[in-house]
Amino acid sequence: MPKMKTKSAVKKRFTLTGTGKVKRHHAYHSHILTKKSNKRKRNLAYSAIVDKTMERTVKQMLGL
Repeated sequence: MPKMKTKSAVKKRFTLTGTGKVKRHHAYHSHILTKKSNKRKRNLAYSAIVDKTMERTVKQMLGL
């Protein structure tokens, strides 16, 4: 049976942490930033952890 291919889109958007959790970036931080508050923009800049309900799906697409 051949190896499972990694989804290119997922490879670009997610990274694994040392403990095996999946890191992601927040949406809505690329344009139309003038109407967003500084607090909102600052919090969108930080990375987040993928919810446990989606973690298995993302890891499958990463080929893990």
